Amino acid sequence: MSETPKPTRAGHGADTIYWDAAKKSFVGAVSLGYAPNGKRRRPKVYGKTKTEVRQKIRDLKKEMQTGIKAPVNYTVADAVNDWLERGLKGRDEKGTVGKNRSMATKHLIPFIGKAKLRDLTADDVDDWLDGRTEFLATRSLRDLLAILRRSIEHAQRRDKAARNVALLVTAPEGRPGRPSKALNLEQAKAVLAAARPSRLYAYLVLSLLSGVRTEEARPLTWDHVFLEPTGGVPPHVAVWRSVRRHGETKTRKSRRTIALPRQVIAVLEEHMRWQKQERAARGVEWSATGNVFTTRSGEPLDAANVRRDFKAIVKRAGLEPEWTPRELRHSFVSLLSDHGIPLERIALLVGHSSQATTEAVYRKQLRPVITQGAEAMDDIFAVAADGEEATGG
Repeated sequence: MSETPKPTRAGHGADTIYWDAAKKSFVGAVSLGYAPNGKRRRPKVYGKTKTEVRQKIRDLKKEMQTGIKAPVNYTVADAVNDWLERGLKGRDEKGTVGKNRSMATKHLIPFIGKAKLRDLTADDVDDWLDGRTEFLATRSLRDLLAILRRSIEHAQRRDKAARNVALLVTAPEGRPGRPSKALNLEQAKAVLAAARPSRLYAYLVLSLLSGVRTEEARPLTWDHVFLEPTGGVPPHVAVWRSVRRHGETKTRKSRRTIALPRQVIAVLEEHMRWQKQERAARGVEWSATGNVFTTRSGEPLDAANVRRDFKAIVKRAGLEPEWTPRELRHSFVSLLSDHGIPLERIALLVGHSSQATTEAVYRKQLRPVITQGAEAMDDIFAVAADGEEATGG
């Protein structure tokens, strides 16, 4: 074969191109100096011709000059797994991290995980997402794209990727997702009645009547619950923590203090007495976590506990089983809106940074405030019309 050169190893800084009969391809050994441990850096590239190998050598050196240190075989799966392992520090392992890992494992890594990150194109990402549209809802497709974008961003911050092609892609429309819904007043009463014998009763009462997130209710401790007026402040709960690893709430404005309705106060007082009795009965078997809502041994509730028990309660209430605990918060917003509470007040109560966030998230639960003007004018002109009739008569 005329193009097949013998291995050349001229000098410490020289590159080498040679034919590998076993791999049936040309190999380029690139000299890139020394690693911190003193070992020479000589990554290899492969190609069908010497011209292809020379181009790959030039590209590799260019990447190294810009600080990119990605191994030639660094894949999309490597980037995603690195992000899951190191890029989500401080997040809830069973919540945020678990959800992202599950989605990546099921819908991302099996389809484009083997692709080399340096070779990934926007078309590759488009094709992958398009192939998932018949299986996933639009929201899930957006979440998947976000996982890929953040994984590549994480790789960029560690000089393992030159650019983020996922930023060039827009998530397609997927299957219609199950819309969040809200309990009406009668359904809410039925759920609370069905929950009355359950250890989850106080949890549901607090969630439904105060609008706390399920991730905020689970880590709630008694030192943040004030069932008596304190310094002129009415009974309240301080929502300062969540189940995230370091205890932060979802956003800064999620830290809020919420006055408690009388029904919630009564239920929590009863719950406290009941918990003290249970703790005394368990003795040394009780875990003194200080949490308001616990398992039978005093351990904090996890999301699986709550979902399982809530599903059983909803079934006893005679409702369809598809309801989820997070929809108690939707129900809180809906019931307040139906009662005429202004949007700006609801936004404060649910801990949103702005009214726009509340309107975007709960638009289906909000009673349109725009009707108030029409209703008022109907009342005003109805009075005027009545007066004219009376005068004319």
